[in-house]
Amino acid sequence: MEQAWESLNNFKNQQTICYKYDLDLKVGIIKIQRPKHLNALNKYVILDLEYILDHMEKDTSIRSIIITGEGEKAFVAGADIKEFQKFDDNEAYTLSKLGKEKVFNKIEQLNKPVIAAINGYALGGGLELALSCHIRVASENAQLGLPECTIGLLPGYGGTQRLPKIIGMGHAMEMILTGKMIDSFEAHRIGLVNYNVPSEKLLTKCLEIAKSFIKTSPDSLLLAINSINNSFFNKGDKIESQNFAKLFKTQNFKEGVAAFLEKRKANYKASSINNSQRREQNK
Repeated sequence: MEQAWESLNNFKNQQTICYKYDLDLKVGIIKIQRPKHLNALNKYVILDLEYILDHMEKDTSIRSIIITGEGEKAFVAGADIKEFQKFDDNEAYTLSKLGKEKVFNKIEQLNKPVIAAINGYALGGGLELALSCHIRVASENAQLGLPECTIGLLPGYGGTQRLPKIIGMGHAMEMILTGKMIDSFEAHRIGLVNYNVPSEKLLTKCLEIAKSFIKTSPDSLLLAINSINNSFFNKGDKIESQNFAKLFKTQNFKEGVAAFLEKRKANYKASSINNSQRREQNK
């Protein structure tokens, strides 16, 4: 059952986010809603994203989340430059640090998979938002890039850290240092996006992926995401073994094995693992 769109109204005259649920597919859909500004990020978008992500992370009725932008022109066409053009270095550091804590790192470490439905431009902070997601699907009209170096900056929301891990050092160096944009076909070729689909099929493809998570254990999803996020660090191998062992204590492991042996569909329950405690343990 797909519900109607609802809007967040946390800030007067600053409606930036709408959302809805598909309870049959157990997915929450978040739409950034600033089409006149090509869905550019500002402080209100960041705060609203933090709010709805916190809400959906705690909602045990959903297994995954999709993030997209309003319209076909842009997913998110970067950050709102006018908002920070007069910042000093301390304000700039706080902007980057808080943005990561409230949204970008939060998405990466969320307790359920997050899919970026990239419709149109994904530039600067917009591409960094997509990089934070676990899976990326782009429409054929998508344009992706990190142009910060062309305006005297560098990516400050995790772009220099996540892009090389996803597409390799060489491609990441070229994209960041030249600031060039690439289309969705090239993005798919180099592994930046998982799928490249016609615009009219973008959400359908994302929902198809979301449906596949229903048959998996929420505990397994949470700890698999955590293990993969740590795969580039020396402690990653140890964390994988720790997380593997933790699953043996869960009811969902017992249910999954029983269902497999009895040749029936598993009936998984909400995760019993505290995600905030897991984040602290693995810092």
